[in-house]
Amino acid sequence: MLETIIEGVIAFMLIAGGAFAFIGSLGLTHLKDFYMRLHGPSKTTTLGVGCTLIGSLIYFSREDGPIIQELLITIFAFITAPVSAHMLAKSALHHKLKPDPRTRGNPVELESEKPKHAVEEAPQGDSPLP
Repeated sequence: MLETIIEGVIAFMLIAGGAFAFIGSLGLTHLKDFYMRLHGPSKTTTLGVGCTLIGSLIYFSREDGPIIQELLITIFAFITAPVSAHMLAKSALHHKLKPDPRTRGNPVELESEKPKHAVEEAPQGDSPLP
């Protein structure tokens, strides 16, 4: 009974991982501009790789005992994928890559490109310090 449940969980994780990876691939091919292509696949393929590795972890831990490598790879992928996607988007904004006209919303202005305003001094009478 327990063996059947574990095999079901493994099968579910592998199928979910494949489905997420497939959806991410579709997003990469069908989305029109860089920002859309970056957002869709970075989320789904990370989940796909994570589900596949967790399914592999469960399968091989039954056979050979606990294996930590798959868990570490999964954690590493979940940490680094959003960071790399953020850095790619930031680089695209820095290089002024234009979004598709159908994209809703405006990109955020980078700190280095904001106009520098002179700091206004507070009136002398309002300061509590001498």
